[in-house]
Amino acid sequence: MRITEAAKRLGMSPRMLRYREELGLLPPVRERGAHRRFGDEEIAAVAAGLELERRFDASPAELAFALRALAEPAVGQAVRDLGLRIGRLQAPRRALDFEKEKALRLLRGERR
Repeated sequence: MRITEAAKRLGMSPRMLRYREELGLLPPVRERGAHRRFGDEEIAAVAAGLELERRFDASPAELAFALRALAEPAVGQAVRDLGLRIGRLQAPRRALDFEKEKALRLLRGERR
């Protein structure tokens, strides 16, 4: 189906559907150079994205960035680094650190 019909089925304007396409929130076009046609898979993928936006109160741009952070390791690492820097994330504890802390507690006579 064409974009107008797909947008109507999804309860949005064709412009909003094109915006989501620009953000990378639609499956890629199957045939290079072909006009996008919407089938059941494409409609279901867009509907799943809309549900995520509603459930997590996120904009299409926020969802697109989250996908980018998952898909591009450098972006994901930069986001993790920022999370550590601002205190929203904690650095993972290494097993050696845990064993070291345990040994120090035992030496001090502490029990846990």
